[in-house]
Amino acid sequence: MEDYNTTPVASEYDESSIIHLEDMEHIRLRPGMYIGKLGDGSSHDDGIYVLIKEVIDNAIDEFTSGYGKRINVKIDFGERRVSIRDFGRGIPLGSIVDAVSKLNTGAKYDSKVFQKSVGLNGVGTKAVNALSSYFKVMAVRDGQSRTAEFSEGTLTADSGIVPCSEENGTLVEFVPDNKLFGNYHFVNEYVERRIWNYAYLNKGLTLYYNDRRYYSKNGLLDLLEHNMDGEGLYPIVHIKEGDFECAFTHVNGQNNDYYYSFVNGQHTTEGGTHQSAFREAFARVARDFFKKDYEPAVFRQGLVCALCVRIQEPVFEAQTKTKLGSTHMAPNNADGTNDSPFLKTYVLDILKRHLDNYLHINADTAEALLNKINANEKERKEIAGIKKVAREASKKANLNNRKLRDCHVHYNTNHARRLETTIFITEGDSASGSITKSRDVATQAVFSLRGKPKNIMKINKVDVYKNVELNLLRNALDIDESIENLRYNNVVIATDADVDGMHIRLLLLTFFLRFYPELVSSGHVYILQTPLFRVRNKQKTHYCYTDDERIAAINSTPNAEITRFKGLGEISPDEFKNFIGKDMRLDPVILHKNFDIKGVLGFYMGDNTIERREFIMDNLRVEDDESIVVA
Repeated sequence: MEDYNTTPVASEYDESSIIHLEDMEHIRLRPGMYIGKLGDGSSHDDGIYVLIKEVIDNAIDEFTSGYGKRINVKIDFGERRVSIRDFGRGIPLGSIVDAVSKLNTGAKYDSKVFQKSVGLNGVGTKAVNALSSYFKVMAVRDGQSRTAEFSEGTLTADSGIVPCSEENGTLVEFVPDNKLFGNYHFVNEYVERRIWNYAYLNKGLTLYYNDRRYYSKNGLLDLLEHNMDGEGLYPIVHIKEGDFECAFTHVNGQNNDYYYSFVNGQHTTEGGTHQSAFREAFARVARDFFKKDYEPAVFRQGLVCALCVRIQEPVFEAQTKTKLGSTHMAPNNADGTNDSPFLKTYVLDILKRHLDNYLHINADTAEALLNKINANEKERKEIAGIKKVAREASKKANLNNRKLRDCHVHYNTNHARRLETTIFITEGDSASGSITKSRDVATQAVFSLRGKPKNIMKINKVDVYKNVELNLLRNALDIDESIENLRYNNVVIATDADVDGMHIRLLLLTFFLRFYPELVSSGHVYILQTPLFRVRNKQKTHYCYTDDERIAAINSTPNAEITRFKGLGEISPDEFKNFIGKDMRLDPVILHKNFDIKGVLGFYMGDNTIERREFIMDNLRVEDDESIVVA
């Protein structure tokens, strides 16, 4: 029998081991509890964007309470300084310091003041303060103001209450601390997307982001029109009643249903009980209307929906508020009972009334939806038999060929850890071997491709299950049923920086965009940047990602030895640790507004070889050094 008795580690455990941390110290020591993860800004869910969100959420709460119809947001990308000004009531001047520096302090605990607020835990602005090298808050109330400044959560200046001629409201400025976030940067598209969401969800609110105006007239209808990948099969159905709003249609070429879901204006990127309620209700209403006894997924395949509910004191599964856990429209009573509407019943009742009536009145929409449902059922039957064989092939291949080197943490584990999960998709055994030996086995998985994957522009979804390489990749990600099942938060394409590597990268992006566009539009896909050059002498080593960096390194390094990395396999595992660790450089794959997926893929990956060749030749230009590059 194995002996589980172990020799104690030589350390003292006494009163001196018990440590008390002040509020700001605790946030800085355990930032993941408050903002999910740190990151450098490459990912849409990195901490610097959560900091922006927390401050704007407070401004939105003022607006929804009936105070202030304008919010100004400015970001100085050079100084990395964020400024957010609302025109609400302003923080009470006597409490301004406590409101931004002491946990469990704030007005959000008073449901009479903030009925359907996003921030309920009194944490958001405190986290921004603690995690910023510079933080400033100014409140203006009825001709008086007070300004307080902080560094790393510590008060450095307090103006006291002074006369002021500005409009009522609150100004917050901050600079995220580079000691925590590293060499971070703001991606404009990520910020702009959040600003637009605030506009879509708050009718009557005007936001200015770096002096550009953001305003929505039609709410979620506008959101869906501006963000859909492809043309709807029928006009967007827009339903709004009480504290519920949704807009939806179906599109072709989408593997499952996709949601832009919100609670009290908070973008719940991981869904939750409100999204589950809608998914169940939609399938039930459609099944009853068309009298088709299909599986629920058949009714939802290809559905694109924007969804929002407003409830009292919502319960989220983490401080970052990306998944709703509430089951009722209001919290329990003091005695533990709950007489407020059950969320699932509330959503079902609204859809029963509105969607059923809409389909009876709009025969063309009903016909288009029925045709889509029947096509989905036909496809499901075609794939059903292949899926079983594909699953068995995936299990066997994974066991015998070890194409997937999995990690220990998965997407269904605790929130802070699952945000760190990454799968690297590599080409060949040498590259995957280097990454495998240098990765963090807790959070980083590796999938090894065998050569170039198939160009999926010439195949259909049934063929994907028959193709061993694509089927194994599909199985590893596990998003056939829903994007919520995605096993890794970050899907990173890690190919060589040569022509073949670029081609593989393009083929993978084509696969994702055609069959799993929600994987890209949700901000989960990245390109790994690895150095092209190593410049070193006996004293120092520089890793250079561009020619400019290489030249600068050579000029600053006497007697330099210069190495050009031709492929990932040439980088030793010890060196690779520098490139997939905390300083990992990732380029996010971002779908810009109105990006035509079908048109772009058809042009660049279709059969129009002559037209494509002419386009390439017309867009080539010759530099002074006579090297040819694509313009």
